Amino acid sequence: MKFGSVDDAGGIDFTLPLDHPDTIKTLQKNPSYVINAFVGCAKWNKADLKGFYPRGTKDALEYYSRQFNSIELNASFYRIFPPEQFAKWYDKTPDNFKFFPKMNQEVSHWKRLNDINPVVDNYLNSAINLKEKLGCVFLQMHSNFAPKDFDRVVNFAESWPREVPLAVEFRHTNWYNDKAIAEDLYQLLEENNISNIIVDSAGRRDIMHMRLTNSRAFIRYVGANHKSDYTRLDDWIERLKIWKDNGIKDINFFIHQNIEKESPLLSTYFIKQLNAELGTDLKVPHNDSDSQ
Repeated sequence: MKFGSVDDAGGIDFTLPLDHPDTIKTLQKNPSYVINAFVGCAKWNKADLKGFYPRGTKDALEYYSRQFNSIELNASFYRIFPPEQFAKWYDKTPDNFKFFPKMNQEVSHWKRLNDINPVVDNYLNSAINLKEKLGCVFLQMHSNFAPKDFDRVVNFAESWPREVPLAVEFRHTNWYNDKAIAEDLYQLLEENNISNIIVDSAGRRDIMHMRLTNSRAFIRYVGANHKSDYTRLDDWIERLKIWKDNGIKDINFFIHQNIEKESPLLSTYFIKQLNAELGTDLKVPHNDSDSQ
């Protein structure tokens, strides 16, 4: 992921901001005592995740899905796959595996939420072939999509089918630096049970809103290929412990890197910490880089 990438992360203050005052209140509305944790990478292809696959691996997804319990499916941003493709992915992955597909770019970037019902319907008619392995669809808006088009967000949120979990990522600073707009946005997301994605990226600390709008923490973490990547993950573990104590239900944590081959290493480290500190029981992936 190139969003928020920097040439040198050495001088950046990566301290996680304090929670928005309403985050804990939101979690405490319907507290859960069981955490559903899904941690994974953004891609499964061999070209990006170099060193992760054993020699002779024929099917990258089949192997990946037996190491991690989820994938952030970015490929669906670039094309709407036919139902048969989603069905094939369903068939080749284990029972506990989940996909978190990104909404197609025609919705978010080309039409910018305007007159998009046919596209959304087409997308969902394919994606629902993942059945119970469909984790949460996420919509990522363009960086220049500003609050002047708030009415489009309202229409989209209110027309989204409630039976399909949805998370949304806004990248324009004005969604957060104008308190009135931010509060209207948070209220809209809460009322429609839509998760507010948090993006932790080196070059965009300005959008670390730390405001959860339901019991799902959907976090897109972007490493900087720097030693601070691991201490940043440690900080997230501490924050998630607080959210656990206040009743969080779902943790969706996806790790990106400017150089993606390190994503499985960071993800593995994070899973170990999550198991140790929050009591989850996620499988620890096996990395085959030493056998190459």
